[in-house]
Amino acid sequence: MTDPVAKLPSELDQLPDRDPEETAEWAASLDAVTKAAGPHRAAYLMRRSLQHAEGAGIALPKLLESDYVNTIPTSAEPAFDGDLEMESKITAWNRWNAAAMVTRGARYGVGGHIATFASAAWLYETGFNHFFRGKEGDGSGDQLYIQGHASPGIYARAFLDGRLSEQQLDNFRQESGGDGLPSYPHPRRLPWLWEFPTVSMGLGPLSAIYQARFNRYLTNRKIKDTSNSHVWAFLGDGEMDEPESTAALALAAREQLDNLTFVINCNLQRLDGPVRANFRVVQELEGAFRGAGWNVVKTLWGSAWDELFQLDTTGALIRRLREVPDAQFQTYATRDVAYIREHFFGAEPALAELAKLLSDAKIAECFYSSRGGHEARKVYAAYRAALEHKGAPTVILAQTVKGYTLGKGFESKNANHQMKKLSIDEFKSMRELLGLPIPDSAFEDGLVPYGHPGADSPEVRYLQERRAALGGPAPARRVHAVELPQPEERAFKALYKGSGKQEMATTMAFVRLVKDLMRDKETGRRWVPIVPDEARTFGMESLFPSAGIYSPLGQTYEPVDRDQLMYYKEAKDGQILNEGITEAGAMADFIAAASSYATHGETMIPFYIFYSMFGWQRTGDQMWQLADQLGKGFIVGATAGRTTLTGEGLQHADGHSQLIASTNPASLNYDPAFAYEIAVIVKDGLRRMYGPQAEDVFYYLTVYNEPKQQPAMPEGVEEGIVKGLYRFKEGTPASADAPRLQLLGSGTAIHWALKAQELLAADWGVTADVWSATSWGELRRDALECDEALLRGEERVPYVTQALSGAPGPVLAVSDWMRAVPDSISQWVEQDWSSLGTDGFGLSDTREGARRHFGVDAESVTVAALAQLARRGEIPASKVKEAREQYGL
Repeated sequence: MTDPVAKLPSELDQLPDRDPEETAEWAASLDAVTKAAGPHRAAYLMRRSLQHAEGAGIALPKLLESDYVNTIPTSAEPAFDGDLEMESKITAWNRWNAAAMVTRGARYGVGGHIATFASAAWLYETGFNHFFRGKEGDGSGDQLYIQGHASPGIYARAFLDGRLSEQQLDNFRQESGGDGLPSYPHPRRLPWLWEFPTVSMGLGPLSAIYQARFNRYLTNRKIKDTSNSHVWAFLGDGEMDEPESTAALALAAREQLDNLTFVINCNLQRLDGPVRANFRVVQELEGAFRGAGWNVVKTLWGSAWDELFQLDTTGALIRRLREVPDAQFQTYATRDVAYIREHFFGAEPALAELAKLLSDAKIAECFYSSRGGHEARKVYAAYRAALEHKGAPTVILAQTVKGYTLGKGFESKNANHQMKKLSIDEFKSMRELLGLPIPDSAFEDGLVPYGHPGADSPEVRYLQERRAALGGPAPARRVHAVELPQPEERAFKALYKGSGKQEMATTMAFVRLVKDLMRDKETGRRWVPIVPDEARTFGMESLFPSAGIYSPLGQTYEPVDRDQLMYYKEAKDGQILNEGITEAGAMADFIAAASSYATHGETMIPFYIFYSMFGWQRTGDQMWQLADQLGKGFIVGATAGRTTLTGEGLQHADGHSQLIASTNPASLNYDPAFAYEIAVIVKDGLRRMYGPQAEDVFYYLTVYNEPKQQPAMPEGVEEGIVKGLYRFKEGTPASADAPRLQLLGSGTAIHWALKAQELLAADWGVTADVWSATSWGELRRDALECDEALLRGEERVPYVTQALSGAPGPVLAVSDWMRAVPDSISQWVEQDWSSLGTDGFGLSDTREGARRHFGVDAESVTVAALAQLARRGEIPASKVKEAREQYGL
């Protein structure tokens, strides 16, 4: 007999077979079972053998996919710790009020989503009643990442709990009056309730993983014991298509984050139709998560299916469930029983025989409503299993019906995500289904009423007692005191003095400053350096041995550079988060650290340093998430500018991030030219973000890799640095009637302006004053605030107008950014305005070549300045042509 093991080459062929005869006997046995009982029986025996081997401690690769059944059989479900009847009543009220809120809002055309919460109600209710720990108990409580489209259900529960009023529910999606509710979880808009913004799909799961990891980071660094905190992320199966949703699954498994549970609501529908029309999304997700090392719990079928599985003595039912695509199963939920008998049970004789034993009512119950995600006992068992599993994160794949209990007009319809309201008749049908005591008279005004059993009703008392036992209301955000003492002045003074004759890039100046601040006795341990595998690029390797790179395993190997002074040191209490090549992961780290003051009552000072081009452009959505989550800290775009990064070319040359950053109201954007400016900005940032009047802002600094001599700080410039503009070097007039102008430069462009100042004076007898524009963004912000004040009848003059008031001649602004960046302040400058910048695509070249290409080098600045003066009639136009020829432009 031919050995079937040898038919397919595999890794086993590389291993010596000590007993080929025994191997052949096993293969022959499998062949015999297949022939006698069929391939399904053979597969069953193989899987049982693998299961037995795993239980016996034999190391074997795991199967990535199990049958399309519940992971926890009904017989193995733990006792339900609660009053199921009472919880059903509470869930019914929440379902009603969620639907009523969105329907009433439809009068104003503000939209809203009903179907998502309708499918997920029990996933949330079971957690709120039994698992989610609040912030009024010991520790920080749990962190809940609520699925954005389910927000009406969370508001409905807060209404039942007495935390929201009817008026607030009626102001759903109408916030401008000051007493409304935001559409989705937005901490900045409702900061006492929401902790985490999640509706930008994909960011929730990514952030949840890094939040769970940051919890461990705080514990391992002995800043706070977070061992009792659990992170719950509620997600949609359609959301899992976002690349961010699965980007960090391996990290969660690698670091054994058993403090993390994903609950994926598998209603098989996304916004427009089926998630996997021709396939099975549950099986696909199971394979992805198992392959990444997660514990997977499938909660697919409700108790009505128990009878069907018991009758399935041939395995035909399980085989059929495994082969039916999701879109077809969705269709079953919308068709009559005769259709199901023909198209589902009619697929093979064994199934047809099974169907003869089932009543129409039983088939209807199974296919229309009986899903694991709709039964509290099933969900409770899954959650309990997730908390008891150790050594890996858990994902719960809970199957539901989208639009459940909303009636046949909603349930499983492709369009139900966009359906915003129910009719009065549909509400009355829903009332009967849910068993709610709402009389017909409550509908007389033509509006669906909100329902509430009363503040002292058994339902409300039960709800509140369960929450009290779990540590208070949830979700909830609590802001603790964030004030930190100001660091010692010594660290800042080092940069105030300048670098003397030594050249130093502003990137290095920032790193040197933070390294000194991390030594501060009071606040040093609260700094969280974050970098995506570019620490050596930014000169941060000196932090490796002193601060250590965080790893929950410590360092289990001997580093290859162990004999060097700045060796690669990993430590369990390491301070640096070096994330590998993932800016999205690094940004998720930053968000967790930046909001730790609220999440854990522990104020941290994160700084995230990255290749400038790969910040706002690549992870701009997370920057908005940071703002929405009221995060604080320093994000640093290093190797900034379109022309400073020699040789790297278009994809590395950043001339637009300052413009993108200016769109975010919480981001304070600076483009410092000198080391001392960085010191002043960081010092002021620590005061504004962590001082007695802490603001919900974060700082964005762009720093450059171009080494320059760093001057000492002139006297009295601190205010100008913080506000965005000060005169750095006044020109010396060649004569009393010499033409004069103002040169404004930011970042590394200050050096082009300074050289142009010399050329203008030496070659053309023109006097130029050079100004350092540390923040175009803050100048514009101040000016906009002045304009707003004017509408209220308050007379305020913008700072940029004041600073340049009376300065002779026109103004020429230059930066290593698009001209739109400096041009953003032009309307508040009283002088004639012109600008130079690096609009267009980047290119590979020397710094000098790139600057000549974009027309921003010193010679180009000089010619542009002369052109301004010529247009004003202050010099002959021939001088401009002469200058172009002289400088070879």
